[in-house]
Amino acid sequence: MGSLSFPSFFLPLLLIALSSMSCNVNLVGARRLLEATPELPKVPEVPKPELPKKPELPEIPKPEVPKVPEIPKPELPKLPEVPKPELPKKPELPEIPKPEIPKPELPKVPEIPKPELPKKPELPEIPKPEEPKVPEIPKPELPKVPEIPKPTLPKVLELPELPKPTLPIIPGVPKPTQATTNP
Repeated sequence: MGSLSFPSFFLPLLLIALSSMSCNVNLVGARRLLEATPELPKVPEVPKPELPKKPELPEIPKPEVPKVPEIPKPELPKLPEVPKPELPKKPELPEIPKPEIPKPELPKVPEIPKPELPKKPELPEIPKPEEPKVPEIPKPELPKVPEIPKPTLPKVLELPELPKPTLPIIPGVPKPTQATTNP
């Protein structure tokens, strides 16, 4: 039997949605407070504090590093040369005679005659059918179309120019000003 459980990701999603809805209200309220408050009084400038001069340290002479004496390299004693050891010669073995193996004789395979295919029967030659001659049809000539004279349009009457209409001026409505009240 399955159990219905509340999805675990739904609660954080709900918290984010609710907090984003409340953030907009705080911003609008802050803007209204800034617009409603009068100008802030000017703060007098404070002089910058000066730090005292740092004391000068006396110069310390650099210590001299003593020179390291050179140590002579020890000479290596000469080693005597060791002669290379020689390997003893390998003994020669006597040659063993190779046995002679007779060649086996293969039985002769009888030759099988090649099968001959029967010859193709010769077909009689059929004469090519003659194509009937098609009579040539003369090309039809199109009748000449008579030329139609171009129609002339009647002249358009010229209308007198009308003056441009002027729109009446509508009086403007004054914009309401926001009353600044502090809650």
